[in-house]
Amino acid sequence: MVLYMKHVIIGTGAAGITAAKTIRSIDPGAQITMISSDGAIYSRSMLHYYISDEKGEGKLAFVGKDFFDDNNIEWIKGTKATGIDTENRIVAYNTGTVNYDRLLIATGAESVIPPVGAFREAANVFSLRHLSDARNIKEIAKAANSAVIVGAGLVGLDAAYSLLRIGKKVTVVEIADRVLALNLDRHASLAYQKKFEEAGCVFYLGNRTADTVCAGSNVTSVILDSGERLDCDMVVVAVGVRPAVEVLSGGSIVYDKAIAVDGYMRTNVDGVFAAGDVTGLSGIWPNAAKQGEVAAKNMCGQQVEYTDQFALKNTLNFYGLTAISVGKLEPGEGDREIIIEDRKSYKKVILTGNTVSGVILQGDISNSGYWQHMIKNNVELKEGYPVFKTSFADYFGLDADSNYVWN
Repeated sequence: MVLYMKHVIIGTGAAGITAAKTIRSIDPGAQITMISSDGAIYSRSMLHYYISDEKGEGKLAFVGKDFFDDNNIEWIKGTKATGIDTENRIVAYNTGTVNYDRLLIATGAESVIPPVGAFREAANVFSLRHLSDARNIKEIAKAANSAVIVGAGLVGLDAAYSLLRIGKKVTVVEIADRVLALNLDRHASLAYQKKFEEAGCVFYLGNRTADTVCAGSNVTSVILDSGERLDCDMVVVAVGVRPAVEVLSGGSIVYDKAIAVDGYMRTNVDGVFAAGDVTGLSGIWPNAAKQGEVAAKNMCGQQVEYTDQFALKNTLNFYGLTAISVGKLEPGEGDREIIIEDRKSYKKVILTGNTVSGVILQGDISNSGYWQHMIKNNVELKEGYPVFKTSFADYFGLDADSNYVWN
């Protein structure tokens, strides 16, 4: 009698789905069960297109509609994992339990709603993390004329973009002195600010939200720390996320704000792994997917280490203007920066010593894979060669003892 390994995966985001695919490719006979509070598979980065009516719900998925059947995966959907008994290897969820030999926790993260006024209680205040959030925003927006967005990071601007597209008056409040402060440098972020302002968006930069004014269960105004009052019909809060670790409460898996994992995505408990936002590692989509792949390979008995923590990568596209940033956004002490700009593009490279430690490409993002490779592999440069003229051809054409050069 053949006994197949039973894998349970909590979460169906990038990390969880990639892990399931990887397990199935390695072990065709393995039992795989996935548990998710969501009843649909969707890309979070596409939710704003659903609000703006540019994509229907059916276009948000990043797997085929028959993914679970095609891969012989049991999907317990629309239910929340409520506890993990690591001694008996059991996961409890709202309506039952499931046993596991190997467990992957890929529960992602939840939006942070600060305790400002009635933000946490009001019926017309939303985050934008789940499909249910997007559905709620879209429904309320039908009767709303104006919205205040709290936070001018990527999610905040996603929300602003979607509401502007459907004709709403949008005001964005941001504590930093520029938009996309964690994604781009000042010069590149200003280009996006201008695009949004041209579309009718109003920004209050360098401002904090201090209080709210309500009518019944709805916020009707947001009060800034300056005392200024911003009237609105709805609010979207996008000020950050926290790892979704509630399922671990009272258990033996070590976590603080996030689950602690080693280089093989293992927790402190035998047979239990974690990947994606819940680990507190880089939460961007490619990294989460890679973490899920590495975890799955180790769940199947391989010894594979996760090594892609080298740099933070951001990809942006608003109003036809694309940008990519990798690594450092601003030079540190002793660093140098090289910038070229024309009417169509802005490019900046940061050098730490003789290696590239950061790059920003806006407008023309060609060759971005090359720059990511340079940063990841700490390729050393020499003086005398124009930085922006190097490419993969230069790299693969060099002798083993040669180095890149810079200008």
